[in-house]
Amino acid sequence: MEILLKAGVVLVFCSLTCAWLGTFTRWFPIKGLDGGLIKDYGLLIKAHIDYILMAILNFGFYAVAKAAGISLPVEACWLIAIGGFTNPTVFTIAMLKPDFWQFLWAKVYTAATFVISTIGFVWAGLTIFNAA
Repeated sequence: MEILLKAGVVLVFCSLTCAWLGTFTRWFPIKGLDGGLIKDYGLLIKAHIDYILMAILNFGFYAVAKAAGISLPVEACWLIAIGGFTNPTVFTIAMLKPDFWQFLWAKVYTAATFVISTIGFVWAGLTIFNAA
């Protein structure tokens, strides 16, 4: 279950990175960021929010399970951790590459990340639900 804590911390760091990129893109402009490296500021904001939401979910599932004395399946925890990172990364890639959605690999990647995170969250959720 500890992977949820480690993944949560990495996700907070990813969110902070997006926050600083956004700051240097709009409020303290650095030449080459807005319209250069950062192609879509709105997707940067979505990535920032999604990373922090996934961090909260990682921490939340860990905290609830630990407080209730429930041991979550390690595989479910890894699926949550992997999906928690890959899901917001969809926005990150699209922010840098506007034609991201045009490619088959992007659609497969997006679908795979949703499937991975959904399986992990449902599995962990059912484990908690059945133990309660």
